[in-house]
Amino acid sequence: MRMDFQLISDYQPTGDQPQAITTLTKNINQGISEQVLLGVTGSGKTFTMANVVAQLNRPTLVISHNKTLAAQLYQEFKSFFPKNAVSYFVSYYDYYQPEAYIPQSDTYIEKETEINEEIDKLRLAATTNLLTRKDTLIVSSVSCIYNIGSPKEYGSFILEMRSGMEVTRESILARLVNLQYERSDYGFHRGTFRVRGDTLDLFPAYADTAVRIEHDGKRVTKLRKIDPLTGNTIEELSLYVLYPAKHYMTDPQQNKAVFKVIEADLEQQIQLFKSHQKLLEAQRIQQKVRFDLEMIQELGYVNGIENYSRYFDGRNPGDAPYTLFDYYQETYGNEWLLIIDESHMTVPQIRGMYNGDRARKEVLVNFGFRLPAALDNRPLRFDEFLRRIPQTVYVSATPAQWEVERAQHNATTIQQLNNRAIEQSVVGAKKSLTVENGGAQNIPAVIEQLIRPTGLIDPEVTIRPVGNQVANLEIEIRATISNGQRVLVTTLTKRMAEDLSTFLEEKGIKVHYLHSDVLTLERSDILDDLRAGKYDVIVGINLLREGLDLPEVSLVAILDADKEGFLRSEVSLIQTMGRAARHVSGRVIMYADVVTGSMQRAIAEVKRRREIQLAYNQKHNITPTGISKPIRDKLVTTEETVDDPVFGSTKRKSDERKLLEIKDESLTPQDAKRLIKKLETEMRHAAANLDFEFAAELRDRIRELKQSSML
Repeated sequence: MRMDFQLISDYQPTGDQPQAITTLTKNINQGISEQVLLGVTGSGKTFTMANVVAQLNRPTLVISHNKTLAAQLYQEFKSFFPKNAVSYFVSYYDYYQPEAYIPQSDTYIEKETEINEEIDKLRLAATTNLLTRKDTLIVSSVSCIYNIGSPKEYGSFILEMRSGMEVTRESILARLVNLQYERSDYGFHRGTFRVRGDTLDLFPAYADTAVRIEHDGKRVTKLRKIDPLTGNTIEELSLYVLYPAKHYMTDPQQNKAVFKVIEADLEQQIQLFKSHQKLLEAQRIQQKVRFDLEMIQELGYVNGIENYSRYFDGRNPGDAPYTLFDYYQETYGNEWLLIIDESHMTVPQIRGMYNGDRARKEVLVNFGFRLPAALDNRPLRFDEFLRRIPQTVYVSATPAQWEVERAQHNATTIQQLNNRAIEQSVVGAKKSLTVENGGAQNIPAVIEQLIRPTGLIDPEVTIRPVGNQVANLEIEIRATISNGQRVLVTTLTKRMAEDLSTFLEEKGIKVHYLHSDVLTLERSDILDDLRAGKYDVIVGINLLREGLDLPEVSLVAILDADKEGFLRSEVSLIQTMGRAARHVSGRVIMYADVVTGSMQRAIAEVKRRREIQLAYNQKHNITPTGISKPIRDKLVTTEETVDDPVFGSTKRKSDERKLLEIKDESLTPQDAKRLIKKLETEMRHAAANLDFEFAAELRDRIRELKQSSML
């Protein structure tokens, strides 16, 4: 099994990728704990990080702020490291309704989930890879800071089998049940096993292949890796190690001691409620916890077992939960690498996770739905997160001041230590340190990657008055369209986006608006239609969505650019202007009567980047070339049809919208049940294709239908 990262690519580092790779790697080897990669859109930041990972040869965690971008990064890294263990770790719910209580209306909402088996497999594969392979790279959402149980418990719950090993079949079956595998002789799928005479077939929860164990009553006679569908042998095995089917594991031998602690806490909570005359809450918590303990004792698992994880993990009240970080640290200490992608958005999201989770669970505890221990089933606090991170690279086209300052402070500290070591060393050692550390005089905290492999430069920026912005915009749009190019326009409100779209359409321009009210799949379709030429102009509110790659766009117009706020902040303006950086003739027009501080800083930064890029092209005699990029295939195909006597023949992606538009009042209770079932099928289909936004939209519609029909 390969234990080193092997980067496979048809490309070689170009532009300033080589210096970025060299500097990042050198800094990490010298002990720099945090640094920033400032890479402009289209400069190949992912390829740079892949090269760094390959050179360092360390287990790596990449965090992204949303599932969709995480999926794109996972696919990219998997293509760069096809022979290594590249894994995907995000929330495995197609549908997730957290447990909650609303005191104002006395409404209890039970936890309800739809688990995506494919993502669950990838999550389990990620932790299994971490415990067994050094060449592991995991791409994760902020799900990595949530509780997943102790890595020691997970790693100790294994079943090791060898060909010829003396063991009874009953012992194997009992161990499989302890590892949370279920017997299913007729529905063989991940996380199950089946028994046929002397043969036992096992389908690991984290794999695509199954294992066949042949047993003669006394010993294992043969181990084979098989195709779970056909049963054909893929590989003969001499040894096989099986890991659990779930992350939360409980040791039956320790359960009695743990139950005593839970019972003591339960009694204490009951007395607390009674002392405050909260008899309903006292009865509620007693009934809830006793039921859960009975389920754990009988089955080893219960829905919501994570709320008791503090007891089974041996943690004290207030202790941080075990997360994916602990799996890294348990196996590799601090000898692993963390990459935070789009750090200007991911870091604030990590910072905000704890408070929202805490507020919801405090209500559940105060009203007797959970023991106080449930508060310790939580995401990491930000200070806990910072204490757990290893050497870290923040990656962004617009890094926030927070990560820049941390990187600068760390670089200054290391630089001072290096200089002090040089001063105190003998002459020979001083010479050696000076050569190794480049003199230890200037350790870069922010590594810039401003040169694009295609030679494309950042767009030119001009400012024009607001007074006649619409009339002037129309002229600029027509000039751009005449050259076969596309236009993006950003406004401040949905109403203005729609009104401007109507105005331009009346003028004979092919235009569409884009904002949050547009259905998720339709947003992607509209952008694809812009590239294909069905539309020449898109008018939107916030066109900063990650993955917005439109090489045909040469003009970005920003209306009311002088209205300070989130949509016109320095970071937002730089991100928006970057949408024009994919075209040779890229340009930006800001309509403003006053040059705000955000505008001034954003324009200065784009100008600085542009000058560096022009100088590089001139020095190396590079002529910028446009990007020719095919329109990506749809995540959900349009050919698959489903015939239904009530809802008609529907095509996935294009016509499934009709299902969402069916009014509640037109449905009988039976029709409502059937519609919910169809929507659940589509939800799972969308999630399996990594279209999580649309899956969430379907989830919300299912919830509405269940509430309106009281199902």
